[in-house]
Amino acid sequence: MSERTFSIIKPDAVRKGYTGAILAEIEKGGFQICAIKKLSISKKQAEGFYAVHSARPFFSSLTDFMSSGPIVMMVLEKGNAIADLRKLMGATNPANAEEGTIRKQFAGSIEENAIHGSDAPETAAFEIGYWFAGYELV
Repeated sequence: MSERTFSIIKPDAVRKGYTGAILAEIEKGGFQICAIKKLSISKKQAEGFYAVHSARPFFSSLTDFMSSGPIVMMVLEKGNAIADLRKLMGATNPANAEEGTIRKQFAGSIEENAIHGSDAPETAAFEIGYWFAGYELV
């Protein structure tokens, strides 16, 4: 049974020209891209998206970073999509990520870690709905 998840190629990876290589890894991982768009978001949009982290000490730097340049947002689909994407992404800190993962290959630091992926079905539903209208999903 198919499952959908949400992912963002973050500003650091877009800035460094890694978008195509990361998309290739995602497709190689068996994911279907249901929707994709590249845009720049405002700090206010980033704050709404990351509201769950608003009390955390890294909230301001995270929202500054996510609004610092273009990002690529995607809705991805496959069986076990959420867990499989998290495995493909690798550990949040690229220094701890397994060889072959996206973060091991393309991330520079724990904050500039190249990619975001939903961590649970409820999170994926919120994140997809935050950025994509239903008619945009193929």
